[in-house]
Amino acid sequence: MFSHILIPVALDHEGAAARKIATARHLLAPGGRITLLTVLEDIPGFVAEFVTVREANHLTNKVREKLAAIAAEHGDVESDVVRGKAGVQICAYAAEKGVDLIVVSAQSPDARGYALGSTAARAARRAPCSVFILR
Repeated sequence: MFSHILIPVALDHEGAAARKIATARHLLAPGGRITLLTVLEDIPGFVAEFVTVREANHLTNKVREKLAAIAAEHGDVESDVVRGKAGVQICAYAAEKGVDLIVVSAQSPDARGYALGSTAARAARRAPCSVFILR
């Protein structure tokens, strides 16, 4: 059983969150906690000149609200938003917050073959803890 489970959520794949949360609940120790995490990529330099700090902060707040709404649907689930490269920041967050399991989902296999998504693969390679990959 795990005491702190981290679930990365890409908001363009938010439908996968419910399945990840259900899986995490089965693996969660009594009194444990689940955290949803979205990583926002930094704004590239060639775009930054067209985006104000206020607009970037507004985006972060909108994402934070959306993730909090997903967490609220599932009861006692926490949420957080960080900036950077997802494959790196997920693992850094896990190390910093004492996470002992990361639950990620892989791309569904289809005609293109069986493959992990790049973020899931990076998390599996770099994580300071166990990684549970849902297919």
